[in-house]
Amino acid sequence: MVELSDVKKAQEKIQGIIHQTPILTSTLLNEKSGNLVYLKSEHLQKTGSFKLRGAANAVKQAVEDGARFITAASSGNHGQAVAYIADKLGVLAVIVVPEDANRAKVAAIEAYNGQVVYCGTTSAERIPRAMELAEENNGFYVPPYDHPHIIAGQGTVALEILDQVPDADILVVPVGGGGLISGILTAAKAIKPGIRIIGAEPEAANDTFLSLQNKRITSIEGSTTIADGLRTSQPGDLTFPIMQSLLDDLILVTEDEIKQAFHFMLERTKQVIEPSGAVAVAAVLSSQLNAKDQHVVAVLSGGNVDLRQLEYFLPDV
Repeated sequence: MVELSDVKKAQEKIQGIIHQTPILTSTLLNEKSGNLVYLKSEHLQKTGSFKLRGAANAVKQAVEDGARFITAASSGNHGQAVAYIADKLGVLAVIVVPEDANRAKVAAIEAYNGQVVYCGTTSAERIPRAMELAEENNGFYVPPYDHPHIIAGQGTVALEILDQVPDADILVVPVGGGGLISGILTAAKAIKPGIRIIGAEPEAANDTFLSLQNKRITSIEGSTTIADGLRTSQPGDLTFPIMQSLLDDLILVTEDEIKQAFHFMLERTKQVIEPSGAVAVAAVLSSQLNAKDQHVVAVLSGGNVDLRQLEYFLPDV
């Protein structure tokens, strides 16, 4: 089990690698939601997402343990992060991505000197391939979310939030495999037990919702949600118990709500975020949040958008 001490150790390990990302605000977002909303801007993180936190923690530890060959399975952001930190540490990274991977994210992986291998369309297909490559080359496989070092690294987001917004009442966090929200839950609940932490998941990729409802890990078929960073098949063996134990609520948002939030962020705040990050904003704007006059922090998880797809992410007028 990951503990607050692990998150603090991760923060020490990745200092100098990551940015402390800023908190942004929007008066209009406050008015529309009825709350004081703070945006934790992980889309401004190096490599364009929060994923660098966990990847840096895990890869640094692997290299310290002697690894010289790194693999990962990723829809893009985790792959970029692993490629970036592996390159900085002088080791080869091979990233297994889905056949329909975001082109901008694949280009970024290659820009960080990562080698790209395509495999299937779901995490259930690409993870075994990445693990196989690691075993064949006596390397180290870096999971996208279901690993203590990944969870601890992602938890550093919570340490920053509670330092930047000490009066935070509610944290709203996008949910894919659960690495980010599990790290945040671990750290934030230990520091501030009364804080409410709410997951935000696409209705079209509702594996965590179903798992919580069924009280066991439940998988889904491949999703086509525009929030491509949240297209996991199921929550992790490590992340699910954390969410099951500590999560206060989970809000499902529709594809149209994600598009509306994406459009709002682009047009009114001038921030280019991924649809995956817009999921948190969509949840904040949803009546399901059931909060008024609260200090709400929404995590904008990433900003790696293929600009050629912008029209696809916008709502119908």
